[in-house]
Amino acid sequence: MAISMTDAAANHVARYLEKRGHGEGVRLGVRTSGCSGMAYVLEFVDDVQSEDEVFEVQQNLKIIIDPKSLLYLDGTELDFVKEGLNEGFKFNNPNVSSECGCGESFNV
Repeated sequence: MAISMTDAAANHVARYLEKRGHGEGVRLGVRTSGCSGMAYVLEFVDDVQSEDEVFEVQQNLKIIIDPKSLLYLDGTELDFVKEGLNEGFKFNNPNVSSECGCGESFNV
């Protein structure tokens, strides 16, 4: 099982963690939500839990995932994109079978 992050995403997260002054990386997960069934959850992590799966992206930068979410996220690449005036994280998840029209939720 593997999760990856593009250089753009890793650089964005590293800059934010540097501004915060602390943190291990980002927690990527899923929760039940939206019209398609599941939504991504992304938050900064200060402490890694013993049950977490940890993927080291760069030195001192990790993607942390709880075991239940890993089933839905295996093979996912986290990207950070700028499109016009908008910017944000994009999830390239090979497990997604459909997404809602607004892009807020997905189904596997």
